[in-house]
Amino acid sequence: MKKYIKIVSIVVLIATTSSCNKWVDTTAKDAYIITDADYLRSESDYRTMAVSVYTPIQWLNQVVPIGDIASDNAVSGGESASDVLDLQQIDDYTHTPVNGTLEDLWKSAYEGINRANYLHQYKSKNYAGQVVTFAGKEALYGEVYFLRAYYYFTLVKMFGDVPLFVDKRLGLEDSRTLKRSAKADVYKQIEIDLNNAITVLPAVQSQKGRITKYAAQALLGKVYLYQNKFDAAAAMFDNVINAGGFSLVPDFGSMFLATGENGSESVFEIQYSNTSPYYNWGAVTRGQGNYAVQQCGIRGLNGSGAMPYAAGWSTNLPTQNLANAYAAGDKRKAVTVLDIDAYVNANPSYGITYQVAPYKNTGLYNQKYLPRKGETSGQIELNYTNNQRIIRYADVLLMAAEANNKATAANDVKAQDYLNRVRRRAFGDNAHDVSSTGTTLYQTILDERRLELAMEGDRFFDLVRTGKASSAIGSKFIVGKHELFPIPQAEIDISGLTQNPNY
Repeated sequence: MKKYIKIVSIVVLIATTSSCNKWVDTTAKDAYIITDADYLRSESDYRTMAVSVYTPIQWLNQVVPIGDIASDNAVSGGESASDVLDLQQIDDYTHTPVNGTLEDLWKSAYEGINRANYLHQYKSKNYAGQVVTFAGKEALYGEVYFLRAYYYFTLVKMFGDVPLFVDKRLGLEDSRTLKRSAKADVYKQIEIDLNNAITVLPAVQSQKGRITKYAAQALLGKVYLYQNKFDAAAAMFDNVINAGGFSLVPDFGSMFLATGENGSESVFEIQYSNTSPYYNWGAVTRGQGNYAVQQCGIRGLNGSGAMPYAAGWSTNLPTQNLANAYAAGDKRKAVTVLDIDAYVNANPSYGITYQVAPYKNTGLYNQKYLPRKGETSGQIELNYTNNQRIIRYADVLLMAAEANNKATAANDVKAQDYLNRVRRRAFGDNAHDVSSTGTTLYQTILDERRLELAMEGDRFFDLVRTGKASSAIGSKFIVGKHELFPIPQAEIDISGLTQNPNY
């Protein structure tokens, strides 16, 4: 999938009647404009359009830094208080409905939904009423329904109640008809889409990056977990765990290298590439490359050829609070948090120089996604190829541990087993196994999620869904307000949507 994600546009001609048309009759075909009537006539059309449904998930890369910057894991960093102001406001909890990053994520998710809806609208028959059948069509639609579920899950966990539409692609004329649907109804549709996907998706795809049945089961389990449906979540995660196709990679850090992409621990990754180097600074998240990688880099970094890292913008800096949370001997700390001064002192032969991050400097950098030499091209800042690891097998194990601990008939033995599999990889031994039960085990599982998934974008959402955001983040987090982000003001103005409480 990584090499083939492209944008396919469906251009709609809106014609107006004027006195000119008594002299010239014209059609969309005469003007060489592609319309609905010309598309979805072959298997190739359906497959190409399905690939375009994947494209907007690349544009959602800012959900990951937000998930840590809004929590106790990271600070916004950057050159100054006005650098990447949208993220500064989210870090400081001064964000308002006028926030370009939040608006962009909203638009990107709904672009993906609209593309999925277009294919859904013409699943049985195309615009011309023709039935196009081909081997693998149902499985292809499983990918489409997974993606629609993922877009809606992104929206509901960020904004709560959101407009829900699934029957067709919406146009401009529909904008003022939109209303926010209850979060429970959105989750219900997500569950429907994922269950439909599970029934038709293959266990293994021939092309890396395409959605599998197990990715859909893992996401559905996560959706259940977010709704505190622990029994259903535990059963769903067991499907993935018992499948036998996934394993924890022995070397924790290896999975974040280019050579570790789509490996044995990968359940779902967002694919990035730079086969068509991107140059558009006006739409920085819209290229094939992963813009979030450049943000993490060390400002002004230089060093000899043996030094692997490339320079960046010192955004999304890990906190000392996160670094201190790792116990002695935990191998994940060095992979997650790079102490630049310690690194320089340990590698004098590299001749490293760098510019200290001038704003909210912690001296620490996001090692998991630190930009590396040779992994970009063209406009280098916009074209890093690093995949975003969205659901890893370790994540599934920890979610399964939580679900089993919180299930109606709690199974702490199974919860301990899943948790300890992750901890044994982290420490390289069995000496750090956990034997606690009940609420103590529950808190240990949540703490382990922080350590295992730090800087991967889950922390804020985990704190909110477990009711622990206020205690972890502090007084700047206002209960009853900051569990959700504000609906973008542009959507309020255009569609008349209601705003979330206290914004």
